[in-house]
Amino acid sequence: EVQLVESGGGLVQPGGSLRLSCAAAGFTFNNYAMSWVRQAPGKGLEWVSGIGIGGVTSYVDSVKGRFTISRDNAKNTLNLQMNSLKPEDTAVYYCAKFGPGSGFDYWGQGTQVTVSS
Repeated sequence: EVQLVESGGGLVQPGGSLRLSCAAAGFTFNNYAMSWVRQAPGKGLEWVSGIGIGGVTSYVDSVKGRFTISRDNAKNTLNLQMNSLKPEDTAVYYCAKFGPGSGFDYWGQGTQVTVSS
């Protein structure tokens, strides 16, 4: 059974940092691209960042230079280092696995990130 469990969310002041982690189980982690997707209050899902099998990364423009995605294939863990956080980064952050074809086939339960003074 595929499991994706996020952790590391919380309340942080503007300009602060958080590190999100996603523990993966039930599949061969290093064989799949992974992403972080977020949903702000009252808004739809927004893709934030992705990392390929070989480690190639990509980001939505609004987080470039502030967020860093990484993966530890030995520990089956996906990470998102978030620096210089802004109130508009407030959202539930989800870890998502790409399926064998296209699109996401599994999601975690999400972790809340709130950026507020």
